[in-house]
Amino acid sequence: MVVLITKNQEMKSYNLINILNYSRQYATKILLLVVTTFGLVFSNSQSASAYPFWAQQVAPETPREATGKIVCANCHLAQKKAEVEIPHSVLPDTVFEAVVKIPYDLKSQQVLADGSRGGLNVGAVLMLPDGFTIAPAERIPEEMKDKIADVYYQSYREGSDNVVLVGPLPGEQHQEIVFPILSPNPAENKSIHFGKYAVHLGANRGRGQVYPTGELSNNNGFKASASGSIDSITPVAAGGYEVVISTENGKVTDTIPAGPALVVQEGQEITAGSLLTENPNVGGFGQKDTEIVLQNPSRILAMAVFAAGIMLAQVMLVIKKKQIERVQAAETVI
Repeated sequence: MVVLITKNQEMKSYNLINILNYSRQYATKILLLVVTTFGLVFSNSQSASAYPFWAQQVAPETPREATGKIVCANCHLAQKKAEVEIPHSVLPDTVFEAVVKIPYDLKSQQVLADGSRGGLNVGAVLMLPDGFTIAPAERIPEEMKDKIADVYYQSYREGSDNVVLVGPLPGEQHQEIVFPILSPNPAENKSIHFGKYAVHLGANRGRGQVYPTGELSNNNGFKASASGSIDSITPVAAGGYEVVISTENGKVTDTIPAGPALVVQEGQEITAGSLLTENPNVGGFGQKDTEIVLQNPSRILAMAVFAAGIMLAQVMLVIKKKQIERVQAAETVI
């Protein structure tokens, strides 16, 4: 009996030790995962909190409003050019390129979140017709893979694979972004039909002027909140300035974040709404709408047969005309 008790105790102790070891290993893994996640978030906070992902916070269902405006325009207030090149028509279950062009002056330097100057990033949202998706890797031709090697494509939301986000990407290398698109096959998906469909593009370059929370970014020209005389301009330790304006009703302080350069000086008379800083924004947003046709192969074959029939009928008509002319010529001789 004593031996049995000792064995049970040993087994219980052994099980308890295993549980503790397992719990310790599991807790360690969890801790490492949390630390790694936070490290990645904070080490990439500037790029991760950038467009076009913020559009998902403003409009979680679709980036295109009922008016036709893409929500990126709510934060990127300057209007810039954007282009998209796609085939006029495509056959079912084929891979083709959609080339998005986001041009800008490569010499431009934008104000970054910390107030320093740097190059512009670019991003885009491409709204394809239902059923059109980013092509799987095994379907993409080798020559196309070279064009998209460092581009990551993300669905706008779960279940909307036809709405694709890209960015932010370094603008110097990505003024043209290639989207490898796979067309749907109506024979496999009965909800898809042959016909003409709309394609919508939204493309931005540079930081926006408004955060999704409604706050202004430092990529703005800041204005005086009151009329009067500038009493003092004091640099702030974290960057930026405090501008004190003497008005008829007392003193007003306007805080300028780090980044925009001041265009006023102490003692200067200003009016409410006049600029205290330059407008550093060199980026902007562009939108483009186009169309694509999902072509039925049998219609192309029918058109080819019809065209061949017309050509054959015309040839036969010419031959018959020549026969008639020869008969008429023979009768005239007789």
